[in-house]
Amino acid sequence: MSLNILLVDDDREVREALGQTLELAGHPVVLAGSFIEAIDHISPNFEGIVLSDVRMPGKDGFALLERCKQVDMDLPVILITGEGDVPMAVRAMEAGALNFLEKPVGTGRLAEVVARACALRKTVLENRSLTARLAAQDAAERLVIGQSEATQNLRRQLRAVSNARSDALITGETGVGKELAARVIHQLSGANAPFIAINCGMLTEGLTHEVLFGDNTRKGAFARADGGTLFLDEIGAMPLDQQVNLLRILEERSVEDRLGQPQKLDIRVLAASHENLPDMVEAGQFRRDLFFRLDVARIHIPPLRERPEDIGLLYSHFMDEAGGTLPADFQIPSLLAHNWRGNMRELKNHAARLAMGLSEYDGATAGGLTLALEQMERHLIEDALNKYASRMTDVCEALRIPRKTLYDKMKRLKIDPAVFR
Repeated sequence: MSLNILLVDDDREVREALGQTLELAGHPVVLAGSFIEAIDHISPNFEGIVLSDVRMPGKDGFALLERCKQVDMDLPVILITGEGDVPMAVRAMEAGALNFLEKPVGTGRLAEVVARACALRKTVLENRSLTARLAAQDAAERLVIGQSEATQNLRRQLRAVSNARSDALITGETGVGKELAARVIHQLSGANAPFIAINCGMLTEGLTHEVLFGDNTRKGAFARADGGTLFLDEIGAMPLDQQVNLLRILEERSVEDRLGQPQKLDIRVLAASHENLPDMVEAGQFRRDLFFRLDVARIHIPPLRERPEDIGLLYSHFMDEAGGTLPADFQIPSLLAHNWRGNMRELKNHAARLAMGLSEYDGATAGGLTLALEQMERHLIEDALNKYASRMTDVCEALRIPRKTLYDKMKRLKIDPAVFR
């Protein structure tokens, strides 16, 4: 970033001479001959500094200094005069001037003062830009990594559920980030409220009631999450005999305190499962009424294989988290060729191992870049054939390729579409 020098002096010859000196030092210069001309350039985001003469007709340099500080307290202002004295210098510094120079100013001294002022201004502007970017980014932008259409849609869903303050059911394969999604919904609410996460798959039948609903000696998870969010992971693993208690609390929004009195709850419940709950309902393994009570809003998190565009960004993010750096010969296809059945959890673990030097990066896989690309193509085509039962019109539309191109690729890769019908 090259910062401008707003040079203000009513003496045209002095103004142009100083301007040439600054331009020779590599600074873009904006010239102004008066207070009125100068203030047209002053704004809170003025990308530069102000160098002004003190003695000017009408409003002088001190008036300009005051105006600059009113517009932006952090804007560096350097005052310069041919009639300086100690009291004037003191007055300038007390008024907020960065420096006070007396004419004639040596070229070296001027360059030094201006360079320091520009460095200060650049730091302020960069910090403001960073703060603005962070403020503009909500939790969905910061925490849900990726730019694929599927990921952008996921962010929209998370915001919608958060704004509605509704309960929700989060579905997806193991490792896709269901708890992360729940935390994003919670953070988007903007409250400094509790987030309590319980893995129902880790609870025994004897512990479920105590952990979730509490007893005479301690509060359960529902009471502890009051005012915030309760996240019930692997809800499908909850014992059937405890599901009726969960349903009752979800409907009544209250639990009994230690004295047996009802305690009203202000709580959002987010449940998650990698299992197909409708199938479990039909099999009698999950209560139908509880399923419909939890299924107020449903968010499905797609697996990595359905959003390969995000894999490179995610891997780089996980490497940064682990304190590592990507190898110089890093190739995205080497990641795309892998199935990542463990989804983000597996990808994160792989990045952490590489960052710690516990595994070696092999470039574009042992077979080279060509093999990696072929494996990626095979995976995408077979996945589409399976999803659409080899209906070629749907497959071509999903892959966004012409029918002839699809058939050519299947012939080259020896893929038989009949297998997927």
